[in-house]
Amino acid sequence: MVDAVTHALLALGLLTAIPVAFLVVQIGAALLPARRSVAIISTPCPRFVAVMPAHDEEAVIARSIASIMAQLPAAGHLLVVADNCSDDTARIASSAGAEVVIRQDTTRLGKGYALDHGIRALAADPPQVVIVVDADCEVAPGTLEFLAKRCVATGRPVQARYTMLAPPLPSSADKVSRLAWTIKTFVRPLGSARLGWPCQLMGSGMALPFALVTRLDLATGHLAEDQKFGAELALAGSSPLFCPDAQVVSQLPQGETGKRQQRTRWEHGHLAVIGQFFLPLIRRVVSKPSLHLLAFTLDLCIPPLTLLALSLMLIGGLNLSWFAATGAASPLVASSVVLAGFAGAIVVAWRRFGQEIISGRELAAGPAYCLLKIPSFIRFFIHRQVDWIRTER
Repeated sequence: MVDAVTHALLALGLLTAIPVAFLVVQIGAALLPARRSVAIISTPCPRFVAVMPAHDEEAVIARSIASIMAQLPAAGHLLVVADNCSDDTARIASSAGAEVVIRQDTTRLGKGYALDHGIRALAADPPQVVIVVDADCEVAPGTLEFLAKRCVATGRPVQARYTMLAPPLPSSADKVSRLAWTIKTFVRPLGSARLGWPCQLMGSGMALPFALVTRLDLATGHLAEDQKFGAELALAGSSPLFCPDAQVVSQLPQGETGKRQQRTRWEHGHLAVIGQFFLPLIRRVVSKPSLHLLAFTLDLCIPPLTLLALSLMLIGGLNLSWFAATGAASPLVASSVVLAGFAGAIVVAWRRFGQEIISGRELAAGPAYCLLKIPSFIRFFIHRQVDWIRTER
């Protein structure tokens, strides 16, 4: 019996080593020199439409539209989908220079439905590229044209860097959350890009060939519709590429309700996507071996960093208790090595990319922040959020 439990604990520790090892590879690769990119600067800009889903965004949408209109070339166009709005979003967007279509359907809620409505509105005169930009994001100069050119040059979906700024007077928890976001949406995809591997779609700043986007089942209320679309594209042989030279910028919510809503949607949505696509992706990797698809699968299946940290600490605690009770050291050694690898990778990412985000002292309190997230992850298993809820701003 002791041997059986020891072997089970050892196997569990080795299983957690897979996502941690891939995380270590990604963060290590992010430190490598940039790969030579395809020369696209001098190529003509393709016809593209920036599609902006917007639900009650009257407070922020004018600033977002202004950042787009200031860089919109002759080949570009902006379409705002005013989705189930009860405020002045549509009028403000139109006054700011955007084309606006209005969607009213209170039975089907979610960003995916708004995107589907926007794509259908473009069907009569389709562009070459669709670029999705959230209504609370500002677009860095040159981003749209760069994304459109890269998308056409590669024939693949392209994801811009999605930067999330801290709210005014951020708490330590805000800083930890922003560091985790930076690692997920910049450091890890940058490492994959350095190795020539694909990345995940991130919801805003994603450019897709129109011919590909029409094949997706956009009409969904999924909490993580971006990762769902990315997984479907990867299964179809068109996994996304990361483009760190293009950037969209947003800000973490300031109120506690908004923070909880946003984090719950991200975390529960990500876990749901893992559960939905892990086996189909693995089957495809086995039937048609592909390093790119394997890399995409491993990247997708790294859980939220707080959940991964909690799992490693829990397994380490179990193995420590088992060692104290039986003297079986192998599970404890394995889990300690994995936990040390995870902690070392996070420190390396912080030192290179996150020292302006959070101090070393605040980072050291990260495990306590992870403990505060336990109720959210418990709710995923006993009362998972499935309905899309707009984040309070």
